[in-house]
Amino acid sequence: MRISAKTRQCIIIGDPVEHSLSPAMHNAAYRALGLDYIFTVARVTTDSLAAAVAGVRALGFRGLTVTIPHKIAILPLLDALDPVAKKIGAVNTVVQDNGILTGYNTDWLGTRTPLLSYGDLQGKRVALIGAGGAARAMAYAVTASGGHLSVFVRDPEKAKEFSDDFGARVFPLTEIAAVAEMDILLNSTPLGMGDQKDMTPIPRHYLRSHHIVFDAVYTPRKTRLLVEAAQAGARVIYGADMLLHQGTAQFTLYTGMPAPVDVMRSVLIPS
Repeated sequence: MRISAKTRQCIIIGDPVEHSLSPAMHNAAYRALGLDYIFTVARVTTDSLAAAVAGVRALGFRGLTVTIPHKIAILPLLDALDPVAKKIGAVNTVVQDNGILTGYNTDWLGTRTPLLSYGDLQGKRVALIGAGGAARAMAYAVTASGGHLSVFVRDPEKAKEFSDDFGARVFPLTEIAAVAEMDILLNSTPLGMGDQKDMTPIPRHYLRSHHIVFDAVYTPRKTRLLVEAAQAGARVIYGADMLLHQGTAQFTLYTGMPAPVDVMRSVLIPS
């Protein structure tokens, strides 16, 4: 890849972010289409977020991908929000045009697209674990498609907005046994990755063969939750599927071109 003064730059920020597969996925897509773009990565702490966004603006970066823990905190630092991102209340994609930073959310597409491969969401009973930025995108994907959402969190008082914004029922994690009777289980928490890789948000004995279990964690590919769900006979959706489909929508926002889906998939799911 030849880099010049004309090369358009995109970057992913988060903390942690070292595990991210987004740079490899996007750079493979740029090479496949012969685009003069490059995608890089930077660890940015909460205290440094405002400075990082100012740097993106000043340096003329075309795209900014946002991951944990900045998807909500970045909102007041942007100039405009796409209507869907505004409804979700979280941003994972920022596009710069002539110094204007506009926030978008493609995580909801990363949720909806894999789920729809198993059928319509209308009327489905869906349990969502967690209440962060990724959870808000997953909540929108479910409720915008007609699903009935229940959110399970440590502190229901801190997740009351899920009732107002998405019509969800909110429960404490002490009532997690209720997931056994639901159709779809979604994990938006980091449990299962990094130093929490041996943990799971849903105890094994609540997993059933009728479940569809979707874990947003993609490193490792087979989290403890998904391994135990498969052992229970459930159908599983890997975090890499969410990363792929949010990433293809993101690619189009950054470049204005259709994404080479097969190329991007091959990076995430090598044959």
